[in-house]
Amino acid sequence: MRTTHERRPADRPAGASAMSGYTLRHVDRMQALHHGAVKLAGAELGVESFGVQLLDFPAGFDGYPEHDHCDDGQEEVYVILAGAAEFSVDGERVPAQTGDMIRVEAGSRRSLRPGPAGVRILAIGGVPGGAYERPEGFRLGARS
Repeated sequence: MRTTHERRPADRPAGASAMSGYTLRHVDRMQALHHGAVKLAGAELGVESFGVQLLDFPAGFDGYPEHDHCDDGQEEVYVILAGAAEFSVDGERVPAQTGDMIRVEAGSRRSLRPGPAGVRILAIGGVPGGAYERPEGFRLGARS
Protein backbone atom coordinates (compact mmCIF):
# COMPACT_ATOMS: atom_id res chain seq x y z
CA MET A 1 0.00 0.00 0.00
CA ARG A 2 1.30 3.43 -0.95
CA THR A 3 1.87 5.98 1.81
CA THR A 4 0.54 9.51 1.34
CA HIS A 5 2.44 12.32 2.98
CA GLU A 6 0.16 14.74 4.80
CA ARG A 7 1.47 18.30 4.49
CA ARG A 8 -1.51 20.58 4.04
CA PRO A 9 -1.60 24.35 3.54
CA ALA A 10 -4.68 26.07 4.98
CA ASP A 11 -6.33 26.26 1.54
CA ARG A 12 -6.14 22.49 0.84
CA PRO A 13 -8.73 19.86 1.80
CA ALA A 14 -7.99 17.83 4.94
CA GLY A 15 -6.07 14.67 4.09
CA ALA A 16 -4.81 16.01 0.76
CA SER A 17 -1.13 15.98 0.00
CA ALA A 18 0.01 19.34 -1.31
CA MET A 19 3.67 19.72 -2.12
CA SER A 20 5.37 21.74 -4.86
CA GLY A 21 2.08 23.05 -6.26
CA TYR A 22 0.11 19.83 -6.60
CA THR A 23 -2.43 17.79 -4.65
CA LEU A 24 -2.46 13.98 -4.56
CA ARG A 25 -5.43 11.97 -3.29
CA HIS A 26 -6.26 8.31 -3.78
CA VAL A 27 -9.74 7.76 -5.21
CA ASP A 28 -10.66 5.28 -2.47
CA ARG A 29 -9.98 7.92 0.20
CA MET A 30 -12.14 10.66 -1.32
CA GLN A 31 -15.36 11.81 0.27
CA ALA A 32 -18.27 10.36 -1.67
CA LEU A 33 -22.01 10.78 -2.06
CA HIS A 34 -24.74 8.25 -2.79
CA HIS A 35 -23.08 5.31 -0.99
CA GLY A 36 -19.75 5.80 -2.78
CA ALA A 37 -21.14 6.23 -6.30
CA VAL A 38 -20.02 9.88 -6.67
CA LYS A 39 -16.50 10.79 -5.52
CA LEU A 40 -16.01 14.51 -4.86
CA ALA A 41 -12.75 14.64 -6.80
CA GLY A 42 -12.72 18.37 -7.54
CA ALA A 43 -13.40 19.38 -3.97
CA GLU A 44 -10.92 16.84 -2.59
CA LEU A 45 -8.18 18.08 -4.92
CA GLY A 46 -8.98 21.75 -4.36
CA VAL A 47 -9.80 22.37 -8.04
CA GLU A 48 -11.39 25.81 -8.44
CA SER A 49 -11.55 26.43 -12.20
CA PHE A 50 -13.85 23.54 -13.22
CA GLY A 51 -15.91 20.75 -11.72
CA VAL A 52 -14.69 17.17 -11.68
CA GLN A 53 -16.33 14.11 -10.14
CA LEU A 54 -15.66 10.39 -10.42
CA LEU A 55 -18.82 8.36 -10.99
CA ASP A 56 -18.83 4.64 -10.12
CA PHE A 57 -22.19 3.18 -11.09
CA PRO A 58 -22.96 -0.54 -10.86
CA ALA A 59 -25.04 -2.35 -13.45
CA GLY A 60 -28.72 -1.50 -13.04
CA PHE A 61 -28.04 1.83 -11.28
CA ASP A 62 -30.88 4.21 -12.13
CA GLY A 63 -30.11 7.08 -9.76
CA TYR A 64 -28.37 9.44 -12.20
CA PRO A 65 -31.00 12.11 -12.78
CA GLU A 66 -31.94 13.47 -16.17
CA HIS A 67 -30.83 17.09 -16.11
CA ASP A 68 -29.48 20.04 -18.04
CA HIS A 69 -27.43 23.05 -17.06
CA CYS A 70 -29.53 25.85 -18.54
CA ASP A 71 -29.47 27.62 -15.17
CA ASP A 72 -25.68 27.72 -14.77
CA GLY A 73 -24.41 27.38 -18.37
CA GLN A 74 -22.13 24.47 -17.54
CA GLU A 75 -21.10 22.11 -20.34
CA GLU A 76 -19.87 18.67 -19.35
CA VAL A 77 -17.41 16.10 -20.67
CA TYR A 78 -17.78 12.48 -19.64
CA VAL A 79 -14.73 10.20 -19.99
CA ILE A 80 -15.52 6.48 -19.81
CA LEU A 81 -12.64 5.01 -17.79
CA ALA A 82 -14.04 1.47 -17.42
CA GLY A 83 -17.16 -0.37 -18.47
CA ALA A 84 -19.88 1.07 -20.66
CA ALA A 85 -22.97 3.25 -20.45
CA GLU A 86 -25.81 4.42 -22.61
CA PHE A 87 -26.35 8.16 -22.48
CA SER A 88 -29.54 9.88 -23.51
CA VAL A 89 -28.90 13.38 -24.87
CA ASP A 90 -32.02 15.32 -25.86
CA GLY A 91 -33.75 11.96 -26.37
CA GLU A 92 -31.01 10.49 -28.59
CA ARG A 93 -29.37 7.29 -27.37
CA VAL A 94 -25.58 7.49 -27.33
CA PRO A 95 -23.71 4.28 -26.41
CA ALA A 96 -20.24 4.83 -24.90
CA GLN A 97 -17.54 2.40 -23.82
CA THR A 98 -14.10 2.44 -22.22
CA GLY A 99 -11.97 5.11 -23.88
CA ASP A 100 -14.88 7.14 -25.26
CA MET A 101 -15.47 10.78 -24.38
CA ILE A 102 -18.73 12.68 -24.82
CA ARG A 103 -19.29 16.44 -24.51
CA VAL A 104 -22.78 17.69 -23.70
CA GLU A 105 -23.83 21.32 -24.15
CA ALA A 106 -25.33 23.16 -21.19
CA GLY A 107 -28.85 23.31 -22.65
CA SER A 108 -29.05 19.63 -23.61
CA ARG A 109 -30.94 17.23 -21.33
CA ARG A 110 -28.82 14.26 -20.39
CA SER A 111 -29.03 11.05 -18.41
CA LEU A 112 -27.14 7.79 -18.41
CA ARG A 113 -27.55 4.10 -17.64
CA PRO A 114 -24.56 1.90 -16.85
CA GLY A 115 -23.86 -1.17 -18.97
CA PRO A 116 -24.07 -4.78 -17.73
CA ALA A 117 -20.66 -4.57 -16.00
CA GLY A 118 -21.24 -1.08 -14.57
CA VAL A 119 -19.27 2.01 -15.49
CA ARG A 120 -16.57 4.32 -14.10
CA ILE A 121 -16.77 7.86 -15.51
CA LEU A 122 -14.68 10.97 -15.00
CA ALA A 123 -17.17 13.86 -15.31
CA ILE A 124 -15.71 17.31 -16.00
CA GLY A 125 -17.77 20.50 -16.15
CA GLY A 126 -17.24 24.19 -16.66
CA VAL A 127 -18.83 27.36 -17.94
CA PRO A 128 -17.40 28.50 -21.29
CA GLY A 129 -15.87 31.94 -20.76
CA GLY A 130 -17.14 32.12 -17.19
CA ALA A 131 -16.05 31.43 -13.65
CA TYR A 132 -16.79 28.04 -12.11
CA GLU A 133 -18.68 27.86 -8.83
CA ARG A 134 -18.92 24.47 -7.11
CA PRO A 135 -22.57 23.59 -6.38
CA GLU A 136 -23.38 23.26 -2.67
CA GLY A 137 -24.11 19.52 -2.95
CA PHE A 138 -20.62 18.82 -4.33
CA ARG A 139 -18.62 20.60 -1.65
CA LEU A 140 -16.75 18.69 1.05
CA GLY A 141 -19.06 17.89 3.91
CA ALA A 142 -22.07 17.46 1.57
CA ARG A 143 -24.52 14.75 2.60
CA SER A 144 -25.74 12.04 0.25
